Formats: sequence, C-alpha cells, structure tokens
Amino acid sequence: MTRELICIGCPMGCELTVEVENGKAVSVTGNTCGIGKKYAGTEVSAPTRMVTTTVMADNGKPVPVKTRTAVPKEKISDVVRAVKSTVIKLPVRIGDTAVENAADTGVDVIVTKNAG
Repeated sequence: MTRELICIGCPMGCELTVEVENGKAVSVTGNTCGIGKKYAGTEVSAPTRMVTTTVMADNGKPVPVKTRTAVPKEKISDVVRAVKSTVIKLPVRIGDTAVENAADTGVDVIVTKNAG
C-alpha cells in the first residue's frame, strides 16, 4: 500500500510517498531531511500531535498552553476537554504544569506565557 503525506516536521512541507507494509513504513521518498522519514514512520503506525490551546485562569482570562510532548492523534479531543474543564490559579510561569497527565495520556499540559 502507498500513502501520500505532507510532512509537518519542518517548514519545508515535503510531499512524501510512503510504502506501507503491515502498518509500518518500509520506504519513504520525497523528504529533504531526516525529519520526513521519522514523521512518515510515526504517521503511518501511531500518529501523534502537539496540542495547543488555552486554559482559563482564576481571573477569568485565558492563558496559552500546550502539551509537553505529542499525544496520540485519537486523544486530541480528550486532551482539549481536560484542559477546558480546568481553571488554573495565578500567577503562572512558562513551563508550569497546568494539567497533569491530560486525558490519561501520560503527557502534561504546560503554560506557554507568564501570567498574573
């Protein structure tokens, strides 16, 4: 089976052709760097994404956050729901944990802007 992908690993946006056997990438063409090959392998076997959103602070204003690492693609909605059901206490600093183990992914959601 062949899959066509656009790499999201860097700004180049390479058009990848991935040969897939038994749910794994066996060859990747079209990438201009090693990131494309790694991205293709993950994308066909266990796709993941970083999640960026906002969490509400106790002053009623949103604070930007993101997952510390990528989460399984099928868990994105669950992670967003976990964040949206949270209110954080100010002050917070970049890197502070806003939500621990979001949606049982093992990944924390962290603050990306100082607030309060």
